Amino acid sequence: MSTLITSIDRRSPAERAGVRPGERLLSINSRAVEDVLDYRFFGYDANPLLELEAPDGSRRSLRVKKPEGTDLGLNFETYLMDKPRPCANHCLFCFVDQMAPGCRDTLYFKDDDARLSFLMGNYITLTNLSDREVRRIIELRISPINVSVHATDPKLRSVLLGSRAGGESLAVMRRLGEAGIAMNGQIVLCPGYNDGEQLQRTMEDMAAWGFNSCSIVPVGLTKFREGLSRLRPVDRETANQVIGQVDAFGARCLERYGSRKFFCSDELYIRAGRDLPEEVYYEEYVQIENGVGMLRSLMAEFEAGLRLEDGGAEASPYTIATGVSARPFLQDLADRARERTGVRGQVVAIENDFFGHTIDVAGLVTGGDLIAQLRGRDLGARLLIPVNMLRHGGDVFLDDLRVVDVEKALGVPVTVVEQDGFDLLESMVGRK
Repeated sequence: MSTLITSIDRRSPAERAGVRPGERLLSINSRAVEDVLDYRFFGYDANPLLELEAPDGSRRSLRVKKPEGTDLGLNFETYLMDKPRPCANHCLFCFVDQMAPGCRDTLYFKDDDARLSFLMGNYITLTNLSDREVRRIIELRISPINVSVHATDPKLRSVLLGSRAGGESLAVMRRLGEAGIAMNGQIVLCPGYNDGEQLQRTMEDMAAWGFNSCSIVPVGLTKFREGLSRLRPVDRETANQVIGQVDAFGARCLERYGSRKFFCSDELYIRAGRDLPEEVYYEEYVQIENGVGMLRSLMAEFEAGLRLEDGGAEASPYTIATGVSARPFLQDLADRARERTGVRGQVVAIENDFFGHTIDVAGLVTGGDLIAQLRGRDLGARLLIPVNMLRHGGDVFLDDLRVVDVEKALGVPVTVVEQDGFDLLESMVGRK
């Protein structure tokens, strides 16, 4: 735990009140501050009373005048005011265990930290939670919490998570549900383990425990699985079976709860060779961060933007680079944009040589694969890539190459496109 105040935002409530860097924040409104959750939730109140400790050990109390919800403006040694908690599980399907050697250190860190679930939307297994933390979640009404469920059979969940705590922590899910804490779930589908009857049991339990929503996503398997459990990928037949099963139960939930609650990811529909559901199916895209409805949302936004185009656009030809699975969808959009605006573009699917060809999503395409497969091709005057190929908020690919490296190697400028249909269209017609 580190409550040492390292800096204070200019013109913030804390600066106006006279809080000084180098002091430690001990409590807010007589509630002990141990980490970022305590700071955020206790500091939400209007005019909080802070207890501070100076470097010499002396203490003082200070009232900070501010509206409810306004941040105090304090910064600490680390974002969490603590070290992030690593995952203690050994999941059969863990993607981190399948990472290529030689990548940056951060890609090998497995977090299972409830605080990151609340603050950044990360999914956690609940196996790391202490009783104090469970009580704090319930007391402070912290919601939503995003849970990696995978199975609700205790023995099976322990096998999937590689930890006895996997089965034991199911009681925490029930406890949070009974307390009215909003939960969103995720099931990584591993054929032969948690499909069929086990999938049915898991969905029924989660609905009974009060989960708001749950995504079902296929297990991702790279070529780096030496020494790991043998798993088989989700094939066309399995994907079709799962979609039918999930949609049948989702229809029952819709009738009973007013929500489907359970949604298959876009990747399952692609593997099944099925058309994506219409926009209304996704219920305002409650699971879009897990790839549920991402393509449908992109298509809907693109169509809305295209209707606003009133004639030809004078833009240079372009190439879009994407993963294998998304190529047909993006090529269709590029063709429609050409019909409406006259701007020519092509879409190239990048085979994932880095992780293996079983990985077909754009978010795991590396800079090296882009360069190797696009070098020497006629790319037009511009290359468009999706933002999810890059580290969040940066310009670095998974193999540590940067956007500028790709530009230099291919001799064309690169436009990074947000996961947004309007931004895609603006990029195609050269306005971005």
